[in-house]
Amino acid sequence: MQISLSLTLPRDEHTIPVSRHIVLHALDEVGAAQECIDDIAVAQTEACANVVHHSGPGDKYEIRVDIDQDKCVIRVIDTGRGFDWRSLTDGDGSNDMSAERGRGIVLMRALVDEVRFVSKPEAGTIVHLEKALEFTETSPMRAGSARGDGQVERRTGVEPA
Repeated sequence: MQISLSLTLPRDEHTIPVSRHIVLHALDEVGAAQECIDDIAVAQTEACANVVHHSGPGDKYEIRVDIDQDKCVIRVIDTGRGFDWRSLTDGDGSNDMSAERGRGIVLMRALVDEVRFVSKPEAGTIVHLEKALEFTETSPMRAGSARGDGQVERRTGVEPA
């Protein structure tokens, strides 16, 4: 099972909870563990808030979400002015939590397994968030066994004749 979502939203702070709501419910529907859902929600919220408040020109942004049996990948994409994310770190990729800017990067890194930035001046930024998923016992992701063709085989308890 794989879920792919693509949201194109106006660059407005009111869209942040809308996008979070959609992603939270998608993860909940596939039975992701609540701790994973919470971590992803906060990291996604921070990435979206950065776009809305800091990306510069552009009236829209995009969120792409891919959820499968292993992980959740979120890409928050803007077409703003881009930024040098390295300027917000201490050179080794870490951030000074007392600094005025860059705390969101620290937060995202603490909550998900991988955070990457692709940013080009005057062409925008892609924030890539990735987190391995854990699932509840009743998750549809656990309901069947992989058949090798990407589909999930459901066991019905009825044996073929």
